[in-house]
Amino acid sequence: MKTVLVLPGDGIGPEITDATLAVLEAATQGAIRFEKMLIGEASLASTGSTLPDDVLEAIPAMDGVLLGPVSHYTYPAGQPNPSATLRTRFNLFANIRPCRSRPDLSILRKPMDLVIVRENTEGFYADRSMHMGPGEFMPDPDSAFSIRKITGAATRRVAQVACEIAEARSGRLTVVHKANVLKLTDGLFLREVRAVAAQHRRVTLDEVIVDAAAALLIRDPARFDVIVTTNMFGDILSDEASELSGSLGLGGSINAGEDICVGQAQHGSAPDIAGQGIANPTSLILSAAMLLDWMGRRANDDGLTKAARRIGSAVDSVLDDPASRTRDIGGTLGTAAFADAVVRAL
Repeated sequence: MKTVLVLPGDGIGPEITDATLAVLEAATQGAIRFEKMLIGEASLASTGSTLPDDVLEAIPAMDGVLLGPVSHYTYPAGQPNPSATLRTRFNLFANIRPCRSRPDLSILRKPMDLVIVRENTEGFYADRSMHMGPGEFMPDPDSAFSIRKITGAATRRVAQVACEIAEARSGRLTVVHKANVLKLTDGLFLREVRAVAAQHRRVTLDEVIVDAAAALLIRDPARFDVIVTTNMFGDILSDEASELSGSLGLGGSINAGEDICVGQAQHGSAPDIAGQGIANPTSLILSAAMLLDWMGRRANDDGLTKAARRIGSAVDSVLDDPASRTRDIGGTLGTAAFADAVVRAL
């Protein structure tokens, strides 16, 4: 039996995690054991740490991890951000975010159906750029510096994942960069993506500067099928694409490494609505489906990949009916009621 570690997180995390588990249990019918552990504010109160050692020690033995949103920006100084720590500790180098527009929810005039593959362990995110010590520093009270790190090894491995996804789709891959300004770091990223793409005969590589890409996602989303880019650019563009396609609350996401994968909602912990039972659990449900698909393909388990497809289809059918949507996208359902509707659709 497969085992998934469940880390509910902060804010709305426990609510949407419970909703997601209801869907997972219905879809997998006992094929997965779910083990819960505390992180974030809950573990800080009970153990003094937002990411206890026993959680980190448990992860390598798991078949997958489901991570709820965290409120890391409110943690006391020195407490780790569980999301960032898991990505760097376990080399979860590929953040994969599909974005598909829904006709009456999207503000786009043209349909969107793309996947953004974001390098996840370095780049402009200074907390991921150093082996020891912070990646930001102030040499004097009026100056602040942040280190951007791009390596050939990290670029090659995320480019490989992006090429494999492109080959399974249309074969079109776009690398998004700012090498016209960031000549060394993005120049290196661009060089390595070109080299990896050249090894995939079915992949056609396009190159677009990041500011143009942001505009094209609005004006001509069909220009893109699979995008590969650096950490911060990928974070911004994927949030933009999800919001354009319907809502940030509708986008699934996984953080994948060689041996470990974490399903994680694209959005934050929304503490302002925590405990009210109105949060939209769609993003975490779809992230869980992506996690099942990753686990199934890795283990050659058709049951898990089929369960993932069933969840995706069930979510689509529920969202197609305006009456069965959550309040944030014009419906009336709460968190648990939406999960119940997805379970019925299964």
